[in-house]
Amino acid sequence: MKLPRWAVITIGILPLIALLILFVWGVFFRDSNNATGIATFTSAGEGRVLREEPTSFTITTFDGAQVSLNDLLAKKKVVMVDFWASWCVPCRQEARDLEAVWQRYKDKGVAFLGVAVTDSESEARSFIKQFGSTYPNGPDRKGTIAVSYGFTGIPEKYFIVDYKIVKKLVGPLTEARLSSVLDDLLAK
Repeated sequence: MKLPRWAVITIGILPLIALLILFVWGVFFRDSNNATGIATFTSAGEGRVLREEPTSFTITTFDGAQVSLNDLLAKKKVVMVDFWASWCVPCRQEARDLEAVWQRYKDKGVAFLGVAVTDSESEARSFIKQFGSTYPNGPDRKGTIAVSYGFTGIPEKYFIVDYKIVKKLVGPLTEARLSSVLDDLLAK
């Protein structure tokens, strides 16, 4: 059976149109700073805790210090592990708020531990300097720590109390929201 000429032309043009649509989508709707394929949460919300028990890890901070999650848990009532990256726009939006909350709560039984996921050391250091972050931050270049927590994107925070993950928040947090969460956890 021979196809009509218009059908042959249509069949030949459709793949070209599909390729053009994909090209336009890639040019206008991609995050040019995110070459990792990691999801970026642009609005804040609750995430689902996949496992209660936190993965124990020791990280060498960008200052060269060794920080152990277990050591922090032994000394502090609440530990927040924050997964971030220097190219992440929501991470940049919340950085100053995180530092402000850290300054208010660091002597109240709270520890923050920042984990730069798949970031280069120079970019992560530049981010820390730009936003004046003073709480411990270290690299997770391959993302293995993040994956062990059930990480789904950045920014993502895990709140650990009594060696249990009790809350997961995704997206950029405000100073007020983070303070409220910490107040609730400290009151328990």
